[in-house]
Amino acid sequence: MAKPEKRSPRAGRKGLQQDPHKVASIRENVLEVAIGKEVRAHRRQQKMTVFALAEATGLSIGMLSKIENGNTSPSLSTLQALSHALSVPMTAFLRGYEETRTAVLTKAGEGVETERRGARAGHQYNLLGHIGSNSSGVVVEPYLITLTEISDTFPTFQHDGIETIYVLEGKVGYRHGNDIYVLEPGDTLFFDADAPHGPEQLIELPTRYLSIIAYAQAS
Repeated sequence: MAKPEKRSPRAGRKGLQQDPHKVASIRENVLEVAIGKEVRAHRRQQKMTVFALAEATGLSIGMLSKIENGNTSPSLSTLQALSHALSVPMTAFLRGYEETRTAVLTKAGEGVETERRGARAGHQYNLLGHIGSNSSGVVVEPYLITLTEISDTFPTFQHDGIETIYVLEGKVGYRHGNDIYVLEPGDTLFFDADAPHGPEQLIELPTRYLSIIAYAQAS
């Protein structure tokens, strides 16, 4: 009987939409693009069509399309017309241009030990950084998790989002749904966190792994 073909992660690279090493285009940082994104966002938030916004402002559909795509620099009178039609202050259109980008540095050993459900089973959680509400619409929580001789198995985590586990030390049988994956240093498990999951077999202790959870931030 032929063995099932093992698919390499490389096989899916054609489907990737972003180059992680690509520097953001300078165009993405210019004022026109930031204004356009805010105009589109406020229009959609109010469930207003481009046609309806054109009627409310007296601007042509073509001009609105250029503004929303960052292809033209709107005048103050145009911004004022958009402001009245969308019932937002003119400064709202500059928010994306002026917002700061945050970076969090956590030095070795300085992760904040935090309480999660696994803590009561002897699992140590160190939060390695946190950025709250941001323009991406995504919240990411990176944890360093340590399992020792005092840890119990706790295979019933279930929450929203996507989770990635990367094992640094030890060996663990990690359950996801009905499957158990034996993970060793260098192994990665990437999964839908809505299924029941957690370390079910503590094979070699201590075990340390990174757990990175990403989910949509509350609107």
